[in-house]
Order: sequence, then structure tokens, then C-alpha cells
Amino acid sequence: MNLLEWNDVTQAKYLETNPLLRDEIQSLSAKDQQDQIKWAFEDEAEAQGIEPWELAAQLIAETPEQLKAMRLDTHQQVAEALGMVWAEYCELNDIQE
Repeated sequence: MNLLEWNDVTQAKYLETNPLLRDEIQSLSAKDQQDQIKWAFEDEAEAQGIEPWELAAQLIAETPEQLKAMRLDTHQQVAEALGMVWAEYCELNDIQE
């Protein structure tokens, strides 16, 4: 599952854990519901002091090992997108493999 595929799964799981939000947005259009879920999710990540992708990984991962693998995979994708050598990226971001 790549970062883009995480979105649908994450939103569904986040909504499951937030029934109050689900109730508040049920009368909105589908697009407005998606926007509200996204904003609430981003606010939750910020409140926890983490990036939204990290909160997404926490919701999706079924085991601590899977969470670690997802984190590493995400960081590898970022390093690749930045054109950085993996070892250098790990050193700069204090990542232990």
C-alpha cells in the first residue's frame, strides 16, 4: 500500500474512532464530508505533534513491526523523491533501521 492508497483506509478508520465527527458531518455533501474528515485528521495529527502520514500509519498498521516497516518505506520514498542517498537521509533524520 503506497501513501496515496492510505488515504481511503485511514479516513474510514479515523471516522470509526470518532463517532461524534461522523454524526456532525452526516448531513453534509460527500465532498464536504471528505473535507471535514481530512481537516479533523490533520488537526488530530498536529495535536499529537506528528505528521498526518505518521498518524495514518498508526491507524493502518496491525502490528508494531508493520508500523516500523511502513515508517521506513515512507522515509525511503521521501529520500528517493529528494534524490538523497538513503544512509545520508537516515543520518539527517535520526532513523535507525
